[in-house]
Amino acid sequence: MTPLAPEPSSVWIVYCDGSALPNPGSIGIGVILIDPFGVCHTLSEVTNTKGCNNEAEIRALMAALHEAKRRGAARLQIYSDSRVVVEQLGPLPVKPIARMAILFDEARGLLKAFEHTRLQWIPRHRNSGADALARAALGINMPAAAAPVSDSRPTGDGSSGQNKLRRSANAASATASTGTVSTMPTLK
Repeated sequence: MTPLAPEPSSVWIVYCDGSALPNPGSIGIGVILIDPFGVCHTLSEVTNTKGCNNEAEIRALMAALHEAKRRGAARLQIYSDSRVVVEQLGPLPVKPIARMAILFDEARGLLKAFEHTRLQWIPRHRNSGADALARAALGINMPAAAAPVSDSRPTGDGSSGQNKLRRSANAASATASTGTVSTMPTLK
């Protein structure tokens, strides 16, 4: 009898980052989506708008939400290194940023389209994969990083590769195709 694999969590993990070059200037966005089975999907593109780094960050989040919805996600754990984005969309009252109010309202509407979302700030060094994708979209050369491990199935020793997956999601390759969504291959 073959043992059944454990049920994956229904939560998608999202890392998003935006970059503006110069600041303000062209906006590049980077997104890493990890589905409940541990498959890593990436998005690296230049937007058709210009703006500052804060605008790039919120546009990266919105692109991540659109892509997650397109892929059928209902529950999201979202990580961003933008304190502005996390604070503006968080539950505590903060002074609104008037010139970005429309973008934050749009993001709030997108977040409400999901069954559950949790947006959490992380330090920049823990978001290096999404940052590399955003910079790659703008043509900024960064040292190539190892591709994420995308297999969260149980390993031979009974442990899961999920922790390795989450650690390596931050090491996404900076060589992603600009303007495309790609799926990282699952390692066998």
